[in-house]
Amino acid sequence: MLRTVLSAFTVPEIRKKLLFTAFVLLLYRLGAHIPVPGANAQAIASLQESLGSGGGVLQLLNTFSGGGLARTALFALGIMPYITASIIMQLLTVVVPSLEKLQKEGEVGQTKITQYTRFLTVGLAFAQSIGYVFLFRSLNTSAEALIPDFTFIPVFIIVLSLTAGCIVVMWMGELITQRGIGNGISLMIFASIVSGLPGGVSNWWNTPDQVFKVIMPFLALAIIAAVVFIQEGQRRIPIQYAKRVIGKRMMSGGQTYLPLRVNMAGVIPVIFAASLLAFPATIGQLVQTSWGQDISDFFVAGRAPYLIFEALLIILFTYFYTAVTFNPVDQADNLRKYGGFIPGVRPGRPTAEFLDRILARLTFPGALYLAAVAALPTLIINQTNADFFFGGTSLLIVIGVALDTMKQLEAQLMMRNYEGYLGA
Repeated sequence: MLRTVLSAFTVPEIRKKLLFTAFVLLLYRLGAHIPVPGANAQAIASLQESLGSGGGVLQLLNTFSGGGLARTALFALGIMPYITASIIMQLLTVVVPSLEKLQKEGEVGQTKITQYTRFLTVGLAFAQSIGYVFLFRSLNTSAEALIPDFTFIPVFIIVLSLTAGCIVVMWMGELITQRGIGNGISLMIFASIVSGLPGGVSNWWNTPDQVFKVIMPFLALAIIAAVVFIQEGQRRIPIQYAKRVIGKRMMSGGQTYLPLRVNMAGVIPVIFAASLLAFPATIGQLVQTSWGQDISDFFVAGRAPYLIFEALLIILFTYFYTAVTFNPVDQADNLRKYGGFIPGVRPGRPTAEFLDRILARLTFPGALYLAAVAALPTLIINQTNADFFFGGTSLLIVIGVALDTMKQLEAQLMMRNYEGYLGA
């Protein structure tokens, strides 16, 4: 990995992309430290201490925003509204025929769906900003109010600031995807989680539970090894291409393979599950009633109901996202169009059924693996007295995003090497 990064800095174009990605992520972290106008600095300090030592969904949201929620920062919403909007749009493409038609139109249709996702993100960010303002009002952890002047104009300015901050974060993520290295949205969440790593390591080192202090490094290494092993695992389907005549030339057939990964969905199901589970608990925190508090307590991160629902949603989203990203019928049609076939399987519908059967067998263990890695470390940590909120979900996201980013970096290097050979 280190050799790949060092090699990337020797290529001017890739070096520019890496520096651009680092600069945008630095701006993102800077925005997570700038408080919104009208917030009380002393009350913010008390809120940071409260969310740092407490648990529940607010601490989870604070982790995904890189501490921006505890600071009532401009980027307090983080990238979660955009992720929620993406979930809604992907679900609608299955239900709404017009959106499904757009999805099949290639790049033009995908651009239109992305535009709809942006509009939906703005609406969700505005609604969530209003909810956060009332949440900040209810979280008066000191003698002074977090928002001293709770009238229309100051509240409206705070709502606009939070909404604009979310739009800027979404824009930054798209800039990284277009001009940098890796998936911008995933890297935003990666940066938010990693920013809490020094505090997590400090909590681990200062914990009075000596058993936890000894076990935690081995547990983290085991999770990293399991994630890398499963993430890199794939089933290679042999593909044979027949000889073809193109113009006046005879193109000889060849043999290759179609790689089907054990976990084709990556870390997206984990991010989706965390985003959805944060919604009911946030509503429970906002509604200052007994039933609202019951909902919030029921979905406390780390407890049994939360872990059960998280595992079920991860399995569901793994199947859903795999079905969205890999269509066996389209793959079978493309193979037949270019003269390819799987040895022992007839082209067309039998090939699609064969791929679908293989994919179903791969997706089930992949989904179980994601659910287990997300839940098991939290269960183990709950058996100790340690204050360490860096569980399986966070580790899974960090490792998965790092692996995907390194793969893209290696692909960029390989492409530049081929260009060098061609130029020579």
